[in-house]
Amino acid sequence: INAEYGETGIIKPGMIGCFGPTGLTTEVKSVEMHQESMPEAVHGDNVGFNIKHVSVKEIKRGVVASDAKIDPAKEALTFEAQDFIKHHPGKISAGYTAVVVCVTSLIA
Repeated sequence: INAEYGETGIIKPGMIGCFGPTGLTTEVKSVEMHQESMPEAVHGDNVGFNIKHVSVKEIKRGVVASDAKIDPAKEALTFEAQDFIKHHPGKISAGYTAVVVCVTSLIA
């Protein structure tokens, strides 16, 4: 069982999942929350899901699950971001390096 926190979209049994950035695809056998089967999981749900013919070693932290038929996840060569500093205890000056947290990645 792989664990997932749903950021967007839906995951449900029978769908073909795509796991990015590798492009690995397989069928989702079941979706569970607290060892109880669910018909689907939506954004905000912490769930586990069973998938066919995939080793636990092939799904690593940071892999993104998506629907293979509707805009499957893939690697981004570049991206743009807009950062907002809500609170900083000191003075920000030249040479300051921000730490950006992207869901499961820590980038410094």
